[in-house]
Amino acid sequence: MLRALLVTLAFCLALSLPTAAARAQNQDLQAVLQAHAEEVANPGRQSVGTLIDALIASGLPEVSTFLEKWSDKGVFQRASDGLFYYAKRSGDGYALTDVSTGADAGTAPRDDMTEIRPNGGVRRVIGTALVQFQLSDPDLARRTSALDSIARRPAADQLEPLRASIETEQDPTLRARKEQLAGMLAASFGDSPQERIAAIEALSDAISVEVRAVLNQILTTRPGVAATLPAGINVAQVLEVGDDLGEAEAYARLVEANLAPPAQDRERIKALLTENIDGGTVGGIPIGQLATEAGRARAYAALAAAGTVPPLVTPEGRDAAVASHVFYLEYDERDATITDAAREALDEIDNRVFLNQLIDLGLDALSLASIYFLAAIGLAITFGVMGVINMAHGEFIMMGAYTGYVVQQIIPDYTLSLIVALPMAFAVTFAAGVAMERLIIRWLYHRPLETLLATFGISIALQQLAKNIFGTQARPLTSPAWLDGAWVINDVVGIANIRIAIFVLALIFLGLILFILNRTRIGLEVRAVTQNPGMAASMGINPDRINMLTFGLGSGIAGIAGVAIGLYAKVTSEMGADYIVQSFMTVVVGGVGNVWGTLAGAGLIGILQKGIEYFNPSNTLAAQTYMILFIILFIQFRPKGIVALKGRAAGD
Repeated sequence: MLRALLVTLAFCLALSLPTAAARAQNQDLQAVLQAHAEEVANPGRQSVGTLIDALIASGLPEVSTFLEKWSDKGVFQRASDGLFYYAKRSGDGYALTDVSTGADAGTAPRDDMTEIRPNGGVRRVIGTALVQFQLSDPDLARRTSALDSIARRPAADQLEPLRASIETEQDPTLRARKEQLAGMLAASFGDSPQERIAAIEALSDAISVEVRAVLNQILTTRPGVAATLPAGINVAQVLEVGDDLGEAEAYARLVEANLAPPAQDRERIKALLTENIDGGTVGGIPIGQLATEAGRARAYAALAAAGTVPPLVTPEGRDAAVASHVFYLEYDERDATITDAAREALDEIDNRVFLNQLIDLGLDALSLASIYFLAAIGLAITFGVMGVINMAHGEFIMMGAYTGYVVQQIIPDYTLSLIVALPMAFAVTFAAGVAMERLIIRWLYHRPLETLLATFGISIALQQLAKNIFGTQARPLTSPAWLDGAWVINDVVGIANIRIAIFVLALIFLGLILFILNRTRIGLEVRAVTQNPGMAASMGINPDRINMLTFGLGSGIAGIAGVAIGLYAKVTSEMGADYIVQSFMTVVVGGVGNVWGTLAGAGLIGILQKGIEYFNPSNTLAAQTYMILFIILFIQFRPKGIVALKGRAAGD
């Protein structure tokens, strides 16, 4: 009988075990929450971990959504049945959403629903758990957001989930970022000094701001002071009073550490004496004797001897107190091997950052040089061939920029409008240059002062004309979308796409001008007139016609430069004035009338200006002043420029 009963019980137990296992496997999120209903409804920082562990163990995909809603106070409990829902206000009640399926669960009256409001500490715990879920979320944006969250608030418990998510990461960029972030966490929160040192050494190959921030955090110091240097601390630096630390600050640290009494100033001494007046005396000294410094000193000394006031701190006593103590900086990190590794890694990174800063500075200088080259090449041709000091050259740049702006108002497609604007700006400024040469310049050859004054007056007139037509407000010349953004090599080196485009445009014009001057008949005639106008005229070349075409060509190139410059600078009537000085400096330094000289001058001025700005970034005016002084000195030693021209311009 007993044996039969045992067999029956074993059979029933065998039947019940698969059922329980299936029920555990197929349980939904609501069942997990009901099993921990008290922790959900009244979460506490100490008890919420049990619920979080249960949610993680369930492996349910909707857990991530629940954690988000729970942290944002979007979870409600219905009093009538104790179930949990996502809820939103709807009329006089709430519209419910099932936490397990995300389906509509009807409505409920307001008095039947209780909002779950976890406090700040609980939300931080939830946030940490949520990040762990999001690290392996199918959505790339969620995984990226989780990494951003870890980077903002790194913690030791994030290291293992982050490492676990690396193996399944499919996006190569995000995988590399996860690996670097895991190394940063290991450097700060590794289980052993060896693990932390290995992570720190691995980080020495990076130059990102985040990596430098982690290493600087490891190297964080706090000031300390003691009679002798304490044993067992990780000393970063022993401070020398007078060199590393002022005497006043050193004594203030002694007072803060309760190692010296606070010093009393004159007003404090007077206040203490006033507080201790007793029967017409202070410390036995009549009040009438307190009118002098000596009398006040005797009264204060008497009070101090009686213990009524703190002892007076004399300069000699202060110096003695400072001299008898050691001032130092102590690392927060107590392990010296870790701080040594961090310091060595940070020094390597700083050297690499410096080299990359030089590369970035070189790219900026190259970009600026290309802008100056475009702005000055037309002036170089005009000045070199004709000897005309054209102060209105900057206004041709302005005319080209405004031409691009007008074209964009007609053609809204920015790419197409840019293609149309470049030849249109050349045509407009070419025609304006020819008109200026025919009407004014041709009558002023070999009269440089009159030419300078006339072109200066024309520049003022053109500026006022632009103001009358377009107003004084800056006009935008919008670049196409494919020129937006920048080419970013790393955290230090990067250059805007628009500047790359201007550099390419400068190269194109360099090649085009060299082709025209060296491979075409008009270029041959220009070079002939430049080198010997009399001999060129005797060979049948019309110098007057060459002067007209040359002036038009130089003006047209300035118009194209205006379109390029206007793409990243605001278009105003005064924009030409910002480039006329640099254009003349480029021409003079490079060599009048020589394309290669203009290129060399633009490169020298671009490098010089960016180099000065690197050492004095907060004062661009000072940078320009130093640059002008350098150029003045330069032309004293090489008045004909880097590439001296042979011919008429050289003789002039």
